[in-house]
Amino acid sequence: MTARALWCVAPGVAELREEALPPRAPDQALVRMLASALSRGTERLVLQGRVPRSQWAAMRAPLMGGAFPFPVKYGYAAVGLVEAGPAALQGRRVFCLHPHQDRFLAPAAMCIPIPDAVPDLRAVLAANMETALNILWDARPLLGERVLVIGAGVVGLLVAALLARLPGVEPLLCDVDAGRAGLAAAMGARFASPGEVPEGFELVVHASADPEGLRLALGRAGLEGRILEASWYGDRPVSLPLGEAFHARRLSLLSSQVGQVAPAMRGRRSHAERLALALALLDDARFDALLAPPVRFTELPAALPGLLEGQVIWPCPTIFYGE
Repeated sequence: MTARALWCVAPGVAELREEALPPRAPDQALVRMLASALSRGTERLVLQGRVPRSQWAAMRAPLMGGAFPFPVKYGYAAVGLVEAGPAALQGRRVFCLHPHQDRFLAPAAMCIPIPDAVPDLRAVLAANMETALNILWDARPLLGERVLVIGAGVVGLLVAALLARLPGVEPLLCDVDAGRAGLAAAMGARFASPGEVPEGFELVVHASADPEGLRLALGRAGLEGRILEASWYGDRPVSLPLGEAFHARRLSLLSSQVGQVAPAMRGRRSHAERLALALALLDDARFDALLAPPVRFTELPAALPGLLEGQVIWPCPTIFYGE
């Protein structure tokens, strides 16, 4: 059996390549793709060849092909139907951390069943929701805290949506694009442009992937405020004003990265359990507002640069694998 997969082959250049699938092992599932999603920040760096050499090992996706910088087969938001595999998965829709490919083999343990109430396209948000969930586990928000989220990309919007479910928390979502105000409202958050954000937040989550956003976080956190950095900058250096209010306000700057389960839940939840919870949290039709109209898989190589760089109202580009 053959499959087609998306490969990044040079800065800004991608192509579909055909490959032969090996015979299925007993502990594997054969999955036919239904949909997938692009993770704009990470996959933009991959397509541009800007993953730092020091991070090549850490940034390997679980089932990626090739090697950084090129050629590389990347992605981690695959929704598909199990055509062959263990009886418990046979005929079921699953989410798997697999690159963009129309058919693939994956360890059955990595194929997480999708709840019946979550449609295919919304299920592609599972990897982003898993990131947002891990961010909250790292941030440990308290009821009634004043919380600021900087960056209304898909992760920032999902973080704001989860925070808005906590009693006494009314997150303020900040972005340079005022057009994201409607999405913020749909997630249950208030919205402000950077110049409108007041000071005094006990918790700030930064997810804009722009150093200017992190500098804003340092300026708006209150006394002993916690700033959780959820962005990743690749090989780009970042300068911060740590000589101003940083020490006087006794601020804490923490990092969050989804590769490890947050310490608050490590040893209590496995990666698979965290992903299953993320899928369950997607049983909410409001999240459909985050999804861009899907691009056909056959058109993906030509569309990819625009999807990763373009300014569109939908933060999550999606891919459809049907005929």
